[in-house]
Amino acid sequence: MRPVIPYVTAALLFGLGVYGVLRRRNAVLVLMGVELMLNAVNLILITADTTTRALLPHSGQVFALFVIVLAAAEIGVGLAIVLQLYRMRASVAVDEVPLDTAPLDEVSMDKVPLEGQR
Repeated sequence: MRPVIPYVTAALLFGLGVYGVLRRRNAVLVLMGVELMLNAVNLILITADTTTRALLPHSGQVFALFVIVLAAAEIGVGLAIVLQLYRMRASVAVDEVPLDTAPLDEVSMDKVPLEGQR
């Protein structure tokens, strides 16, 4: 098997992921771009494992499994942050997140009505 095709495919996937992270304003699409980059790394790991004679057999596949676990954890935490952002701001646009203001303190959190108290 010629490793050029998977390497070029992985480079294209990684490039699309970088474009998605840098150009998108929606937080969910940014997370999808990160997932594309992680999948490109998985493709490179598996291709390198099958084309080279490694000292440890199947080491690329083991690293790919770790990347898959990392991606699952990243999506879980990322979607929780996106849901909290949507609840607070009613938007998931990344450029609308205020980074220079202090977070809400406990006093102002007491004034926020709960869902059943509206």
